[in-house]
Amino acid sequence: MERRYPRMRFQKKLDELKEEVDKMGQATLKAYREAFSTFIDYDAELVNSVMETNRKVHDMGYQIEHDAMSIIAAEQPVAGDLRFIETSIKVSSHLKRIAGLASNIADIARHIKDEEIPEKPMFDLQRMADIVDGMVSKGLAAFLAKNMNVARELHRDDDKVDDLFDHALKDITKSMFQDKESISYLIYLLFLARFLERIADRAENIGDRTIFMITCEKQQFTVDKKPEEPE
Repeated sequence: MERRYPRMRFQKKLDELKEEVDKMGQATLKAYREAFSTFIDYDAELVNSVMETNRKVHDMGYQIEHDAMSIIAAEQPVAGDLRFIETSIKVSSHLKRIAGLASNIADIARHIKDEEIPEKPMFDLQRMADIVDGMVSKGLAAFLAKNMNVARELHRDDDKVDDLFDHALKDITKSMFQDKESISYLIYLLFLARFLERIADRAENIGDRTIFMITCEKQQFTVDKKPEEPE
């Protein structure tokens, strides 16, 4: 029985780390949903909430990194346990970026709160936002449950977002040509589409990291191949 105690303590630390990532993920989802909500229907208090949640998510990410490194130093884990700890750090990093992008979306809402957005690009952006919401949820769920099938669904979802991104760019550009005076605020829609596409990439990357954690199969990490989005 005595030999089991160290393993039980170690497993408890892993479970606590997993719970930390879960809490961080839920906070990130909250920030994202509030950000797009305030883009649709501007709410200054909600914008402030997104900014505050973004700061909390970043603090949670640093805590996860600290706790993960402490586990590695104290327990010297190997194989699957080490991959789980490493993936926890990677996932927390992607969640931090998603929360940061959510704050960017909330900031966009400030600039266009009094403008009337053309129907077609708005439709494309809402569809993108819905799929992206599902992708972030799936990525987090796949990691927490070590579900490879859900993780692999993210590639198909990302393709849908990329297609909608292309449609949105065409529709927004068309609106700019039709109404030159609208360019000053429609440019923010281009940023929004880009931020949504980058969040989708981050969610897909969480799925790829999850697959690697389970199988040791290296994936083509989408975000690693693209330049970083602005803070």
